[in-house]
Formats: sequence, structure tokens, C-alpha cells
Amino acid sequence: MVRWRTGTVATLRRQWTGAVELDVDLPDGTRMRALAYPELVGTPEPGDRVLLNAGALLMGLGTGGYALVVALPDRLPPDPPDAGDTRDAGHLVKARYTPLQPILLGVDEEASPHRDVLADADDLAGLPVVTADLHSALPAILAGIRADAPHARVAYLLTDGGALPAWFSRTLAGLRGDLAGTITVGQAFGGDLEATTLHGGLLAARHVLHADVAVVAQGPGNLGTGTRWGFSGVAVGEAVNAVATLGGRPVG
Repeated sequence: MVRWRTGTVATLRRQWTGAVELDVDLPDGTRMRALAYPELVGTPEPGDRVLLNAGALLMGLGTGGYALVVALPDRLPPDPPDAGDTRDAGHLVKARYTPLQPILLGVDEEASPHRDVLADADDLAGLPVVTADLHSALPAILAGIRADAPHARVAYLLTDGGALPAWFSRTLAGLRGDLAGTITVGQAFGGDLEATTLHGGLLAARHVLHADVAVVAQGPGNLGTGTRWGFSGVAVGEAVNAVATLGGRPVG
């Protein structure tokens, strides 16, 4: 279960799209490396008190070696400027029924400007879709596409087998100028577009981002148990099925 810690922000370190790395001083005099997502918890500053989920760091699990900032309890961020009691700014809930569930605008929901385009879409029209079981394959796949088609529009679909926030990935932050866009699907969030399912995300890649090629892979920090089927990357097979069902061209 959760291993809670509280402390005070000592220094800010690296920052990239959607994430801030920081050092936190704990009451026992030790220091802990942590990561905050400003879109969820606000932007930390030195001197802020922070509440941390430190379990993965203390147990030596996961990619990156961070405690995660759960809240800045003395300086909560304001509500989003478009927040209200209506669904006009979207009602797609991800990381559902967890304490930090974000409410987002789904690419195909009623309030989306892309609703009409996607309402009846069900065909990828032969769109080639490269599937991979690891997030780290993305730069190599993109380099291979660029070698053959330097001007191709490439969309990336981040599935929810690894990190749910797209902001965790420094790879994505570095590739932003080389991608037509990132679509976070399932429980994953933080992409340029949000999709409820992989099928909906693939259709958004084709009809909204107008991609020439799409890449599907889980986020960083995959889950594995060392057994034959206990690896989150096996969901790549489901991606192949989705592409074929929608009339795309799966590329393994």
C-alpha cells in the first residue's frame, strides 16, 4: 500500500513538459528526490510543504527513482479557468476513482471540436501503425520512419501499461517537435489529445491529427513479474487486433 512521507521543498532541479523534479527535506534530516506534475498539484516552490507517496522509491521499484508529490497542502492550486458545474470543458475522467483523477476533454466527446469528425468514424483507411512493447522503442521507430519518409506526420498513442501521465516521459518532451501529436488512451492522460479507448485514439490519429503513420506503445515504467504473461507489454497484441479491426495496417 501507500508509504506516506511529508517534507519541505529544498531545491528545484530539472523541468520538462508537464513535470518538475525537486529535492525534499524530510523531518528526520534526510533528503528525498521527488517529482511533481504541476497540472495535477500545482507548481512547487522552495519552502513549500509537500505530501509524498514514497513507496516505489523506498522499495527500489519503477523507472526514475522518485517519490511522487500528492499535494502542496498549504498552497493548493486554483481551479482551472474553465472549471464549472457543466461539462462544457469535458468530462472524461482518467485514473478513475483514485484520489488524483483528472477530468479532461475527450477528443470524441460532446464538447470536443472534433466530435462531428469522429462521431461516425470507423475506418483507418490503411493507416500503417507500428506497435511496440516498450516506450524506449519510440525514438528508434521514429528515426526509422524519418529515414524512409522524412516529412511523414507521425502520431504516438501512449497506452496505459506503464506511466499513466505522459508528462513523466522525458523522451516525449524531447520529441514534441518531431511528432504530429501524442494521444493518451485508456487510463493514460496528459497527451495533446485524450481518448477513452485505443480504437478511439487510432481514429483520432487518422482523422484529427491526419497522421501518415501511427506508433502505439505503453508509457515508460512497464510492469513485469518475471512470468510468461506477467508483463504489461503483452497488450501490444490487443493493439494489433484494434488496428486490423479498424482497417489499418499493423506493423510489428
